[in-house]
Amino acid sequence: MRALDALGHALATAGSVTWQITWSLILGFTLSAVIQAVVRRSTVARLLGDDKPRSLALATGLGAASSSCSYAAVALARALFRRGANFTAAMAFEIASTNLVIELGIILALLLSWQFTAAEFVGGPIMIILMAVAFRLFVRSRLIGAARQQADKGLAGSMEGHAAMDMSISGSGGFWKRLASRDGYTSVSHIFVMEWAAVIRDIVLGLLIAGAVAAWVPNTFWQHLFLTGHPLAAKVWGPIIGPVISMLSFVCSIGNIPLAAVLWNGGISFGGVIAFIFADLIIIPILVIYRKYYGTAMMLTILGIFYATMVAGGYIVEFLFGGLGLIPAERAAKITDTGIQWNYTTVLNIIFLLLATALLVRFFRSGGGPMLKMMGGSPDAQDHQHTHGAPAGHDQDHAHARASVPRPGPDATREAPC
Repeated sequence: MRALDALGHALATAGSVTWQITWSLILGFTLSAVIQAVVRRSTVARLLGDDKPRSLALATGLGAASSSCSYAAVALARALFRRGANFTAAMAFEIASTNLVIELGIILALLLSWQFTAAEFVGGPIMIILMAVAFRLFVRSRLIGAARQQADKGLAGSMEGHAAMDMSISGSGGFWKRLASRDGYTSVSHIFVMEWAAVIRDIVLGLLIAGAVAAWVPNTFWQHLFLTGHPLAAKVWGPIIGPVISMLSFVCSIGNIPLAAVLWNGGISFGGVIAFIFADLIIIPILVIYRKYYGTAMMLTILGIFYATMVAGGYIVEFLFGGLGLIPAERAAKITDTGIQWNYTTVLNIIFLLLATALLVRFFRSGGGPMLKMMGGSPDAQDHQHTHGAPAGHDQDHAHARASVPRPGPDATREAPC
């Protein structure tokens, strides 16, 4: 009976957190889909040909606009690298596309506080700058050349098909004109659904882990682990241990935010939370993918540089926000079993669930269903990208796009309606 009660408590906590963040997830993915509908991925690689400050700034902005799950971000960075992008710029794009996105900031503000959202968007560029400096100082061209040879083998990782699909709107006209068209509505619906399909596993896993940890692991365990009895030691230790916990949790993307909230309540430092969130790009499954993509030597290089810059970024954020008095005094992250109540959260959830339903209906009515089976895809299908825009004389609802999107298999592509 105790086991059932404990399981029920964990599931109830996970369900309560899910209800708190549902509307914000839908809002974030919708805004991201709108941006991606008018930003062509085909323009990205040619803008990232070197590691100069301008290129890195473009990589950061374009990555934030692309908003991918961690696996898709890693696959897309490899695709850009193969098409001529500078390796450091591709890594900056990868970091931004999973850690500097709209939905992540909203979830952080809801579950933790606005200070964590600010810290994420301040710490992200800091990490990218530190990463770029480290690559320039310590990574030799011979290693990058070997990584390019390995990348050109086209070994499959994860979410290859999703990373290869460019679902932006083609054609002339301004932002609002293209967005308000039928093609615009369809493009937004396709990006929205595909982004959800890419991250849903990690979101569910993260919520379940956070619910279980919040319900079953006593705060005294975390307090001992995070050295809460020694304030200075806790600030030093937090950014070091945070990425290690992230690596071992196997959860990435937005899915690790609920667990970050649990760790904050448990006593990890402010900088430790930020370092933990950034570490979604060095979890063990992604390290295995790096090895396939770039070889063992580059995988270890990425691990070392990313970990070091995550720790350093955590320290800088801790020092900066502490000096400005912006670190929350209370540890009151919203990881509790509160149930469903009639309040603004419920009203917003109803509104945005209706929006999600409309986009989902549009996705399937416009022939998007087969795309879900192709998200694994083939890395060598990256040049056969998915674009929206109907040939003259065709019905735009059904012929607005015919995209060569990848299917599973080493060298295969197929035509799929969009």
